[in-house]
Amino acid sequence: MKTIKDLEEIRNRTLERINIRKEREGTRVVVGMATCGISAGARPVLKALVEEVNKRGLRDVIVSQTGCIGICEYEPVLEVYRPGEDKVTYVKMTPEKAVRVVAEHIVNGKVVTEYTIGSIKK
Repeated sequence: MKTIKDLEEIRNRTLERINIRKEREGTRVVVGMATCGISAGARPVLKALVEEVNKRGLRDVIVSQTGCIGICEYEPVLEVYRPGEDKVTYVKMTPEKAVRVVAEHIVNGKVVTEYTIGSIKK
């Protein structure tokens, strides 16, 4: 059994980690890795993103994964969050497209509009 003091310390450490994530400067790239994303090829997309970010030495970029984003027909999906900008949702991604997103959007600040959800025609 933990004491109240132990629980309070655990709580404080957890809150510090959460606040660090929220207040972090830089870019966050999130890949949908629910069952639908994985079956559509999200794992190689995630791997390509991580490798490209590491190859370029981008220290202000976090690549992470999440569960279902809710647009299964557009998987694999990745979202880019940059401070002061609207979220950009890229759809039907491939490892090659992911590398281009890193080069053009993450590094140079130019959204690759032909890969965004707004560019998809039904």
